[in-house]
Amino acid sequence: MFRASPRGPVRAAESLCVLQLTDTHLYAAPEGCLLGQNTGRTLELVLDLALQTLARIDVVLLTGDLVHDESPEGYRYLAQRMEALGAPCLWLPGNHDKASVMADIFNSGTVTAEGNARESAWNFVLLDSTIPGQDGGHLDSGQLALLEDSLARRPQDPTLVCLHHQAVPVGSAWMDTMALDNPEAFFGIIDRHPQVRCVLWGHIHQEFSTVRNDVQLLGSPSTCVQFLPGSAEFALDALTPGFRWLRLHPDGRFETAVERIATYPDPLVFSTAGY
Repeated sequence: MFRASPRGPVRAAESLCVLQLTDTHLYAAPEGCLLGQNTGRTLELVLDLALQTLARIDVVLLTGDLVHDESPEGYRYLAQRMEALGAPCLWLPGNHDKASVMADIFNSGTVTAEGNARESAWNFVLLDSTIPGQDGGHLDSGQLALLEDSLARRPQDPTLVCLHHQAVPVGSAWMDTMALDNPEAFFGIIDRHPQVRCVLWGHIHQEFSTVRNDVQLLGSPSTCVQFLPGSAEFALDALTPGFRWLRLHPDGRFETAVERIATYPDPLVFSTAGY
């Protein structure tokens, strides 16, 4: 479990328990499967584990690739499941999502794309790193301006920045061809704002952790299939689906860890060459 130290002054408030769910890859049909796994079933198992593991959930983060077939039915199902958790839920799109459909369905109730108006010491900045029709990531001028403005408006508040694509290589050659393609511009802004404590992403279907200039960089497992770390080509990992939790303290400290379900509900299809 990683524990981070504060980089600057912050205001007092209660700590937050944050649940990150990513790369759910749901389908319109309840029986929809990805690489042999019913993604709705694996999500339910991960949610059950989260509710058993966490004493409370204050914020839910959905960090992209939420509905594999971009269907309204898939997003409606996920929105209903998030509403049932009873906590504010923040989302951003991944390369397998249809952002316009997500926005129509998600931006109601407790599910929202707005991450900068939280009633807490922490600032949440959610960025759209998707490129229409492509698997890789890019932060356009609008998203970079959003990041700069969000950080400038709350300079005293510890900040968690979220996007879908990895901002640094994770050591899997095939996956790193689909990383953020302008990390210099992204980190140029991060480096000017010492209140940023952590950058969090999905996309890579594996646990990842490193530190850059005192900022923790985190990647998280999918709620369905996992990709083999360090693999030059596409390969599945036998590790099970899971979630990441973060405990955010008002002084800027935080703890985080990954929890995984015990077993896959169905056999993995290791012979596949991609998805």
